[in-house]
Parts: sequence; structure tokens; C-alpha cells
Amino acid sequence: EIHNTNLGINSSMTLFKGNQLSNQIKQNKLLLEQSTLLEEEAKNSIVISILETYLQTLYSKEGIAIAQNNLAASEKEVIRAKSRLDAGSFALSDYTEAQSQAATNKYNVIAAKNDYAQNIITLKQLLELSPLETLEIETIDENMDLINLELNKEAIYTNALEYLPEVEASKANIAINEKELDIAKGGYLPTLSLIGSLGSGYTSINDNTFGDQLDVNFNQKLGLSLSIPIFNRNQTKAAVQTATINIEKAQLQKQSIEKDVIKKVETAYQNAVSSQEQLIAAEASQDAAEQSYNLAQKKYELGALSTTDLVISQNTYTNAQQNYLQAKYLNILYHQLLQFYQGNDIKL
Repeated sequence: EIHNTNLGINSSMTLFKGNQLSNQIKQNKLLLEQSTLLEEEAKNSIVISILETYLQTLYSKEGIAIAQNNLAASEKEVIRAKSRLDAGSFALSDYTEAQSQAATNKYNVIAAKNDYAQNIITLKQLLELSPLETLEIETIDENMDLINLELNKEAIYTNALEYLPEVEASKANIAINEKELDIAKGGYLPTLSLIGSLGSGYTSINDNTFGDQLDVNFNQKLGLSLSIPIFNRNQTKAAVQTATINIEKAQLQKQSIEKDVIKKVETAYQNAVSSQEQLIAAEASQDAAEQSYNLAQKKYELGALSTTDLVISQNTYTNAQQNYLQAKYLNILYHQLLQFYQGNDIKL
């Protein structure tokens, strides 16, 4: 019976493969860069959500103050109406209407507080705060310079396209697909490899010992291997065509993203201009409604105005206050968005 034993180690290292390896490394770096940019885009979305919810919370907080002031005023009117009713100088219908308005205003206070509480919950979730944590919102200082009246539309577009990460991510996506094309084209080129092997053997028909035979039969080889692609069922050709199509798709995607950015900035710009004008009009309307309501209260105290007319005047003033608050916070929101889209800090 003859026994044979062969031992060997083979190894190879690619020296050149149509620059596919170097292009793969470059592509991986681009993929990492793109991931970072997409992460920044996600963070920006969260920041904008926090900004919107924060301003909505401030709006609802000031709404509580308006509702409470209305309730306090209507409760005084109920007391005054009751005194006149007892004195016989007031109709029962006027007294009950004053009571009804007070009840409505009390309901409005409860609704305003609930709206504020709901916004606080949303804000806590966005900030990843525990539901048990107390979150108090301070009212914005009216004297803070939150609004930039000088808006250069062209400069805003330019800065936004340079700053926003989704635009840079779309550019990186094109570069990634271009590297994929380079990798695919590498399939047309030869592959050069460094190969080496170590080996030895033993056979029982040889009188030498096992160790001696391994020593005598030991061999080593070192060389180069060149592989030239001739036919691979058009796999390389198909990969090149696919990569070329993906580049075109990435370019179209970049154009689409840039259009979305311009649309987003354009919308914020138009809203900023509009809300700025609305704020001026709302402030004038609020001042006029306040003067009218103050006059109505004085007439009511003198018995020269019905409860119905007083309630109408109060509701008109309340609506004017709410319109002013809405215009105020929308104005702040859109101007701050324009600053954020350009890479500037939100000043709140």
C-alpha cells in the first residue's frame, strides 16, 4: 500500500484590475459623504419642525392671555348687568346674554389652555424630552430683531443652493454613479495579479523519513498572472450601459431637487413679504378694534349700549387680536426660514 501526502499554500494579490479597486475606494468615500449630507438634511427637517411647533406654542400661549382677559371683562359685565337687573333698569334678556358670553369666554379659556398643552406635548416629543419634564415657554421679546425687512431674492436662492445639504447630496449621487461607470469600464481591461505558492510532499515508496522528504521536496514559486477579458456574455457591456443610465437619472434627480429648493425658498419668500404686509394691516385693525371696544364698554357702563352690541364689539376685538398674533408669528416663521435656508442661525 502506497501513501502520498502533499502540502501547499497558494496566494495571489491583484496589482491592477482596470482601476476598479481605486475607483471602488473613491466611490465608498463619496457614499460616506452622501450619507453625512442626508443625515444633515434629516436634522434640518427636525429643526424646522421644532421652529414651527415652538412658534405655534407661543401663539397658543398668547391666545390664553387673550381668552383670560375676555373672561375677566365678561364676568365684570355679568356683575354690572345683575345690579341693573335688580334695580329694574335692565332687561332679563340682556342679563342672560351677558351670562352666555361669560360662559363662552370661560370655554374659550379652557380650549386655549388645552391647545397650548397639546403643543407642549408635540414640542417635548420633537426635543425628545420625558413627558414628566416641565417645559415652560417664554414669550418672545417684542423688541427682538427677528425680522430682516431687506430681502434679496437672488441672494437667498444662491445661498440656499450652496448651503442646503440635499443639493450637495444630489451632486455626490452623480459622482457616485460616475465612479460606478468607471468601475464597470474597468471590466474591459486586463487583470494583473502577483501569485505565489509554497509546497512539499511525501510518499511511502521513498526510503527517506517524512521530515527529510518534506525538506527535500520543498518548493516555492513567485510570478505574475495576466488575465485578458475576451468574452463574458456581455456582462461588462450591460454594466456600462446601466451605469450610464444611472448617471442620467442622478442628473435629473439633482435638477428636481434644485427645483424643489427654489420652490421652497420662493414660497417662504412670498409668504414673508405677504405676512409682513398682513402684520402691518392686522396691527392697525387691532388698534382700531381696541379703541372701539373701550368706547363700547364705556357706553355699556352708562347704559347707552345693549349687551348684544357689547358682545359684538368684544368678539370683533378678539378676532383682531388673534389675526394680529397669527400674522406676527407667521411673519417670524417665514423670515426665520429664509435665514435658515441660507445657513444662518435661527434667532429665537
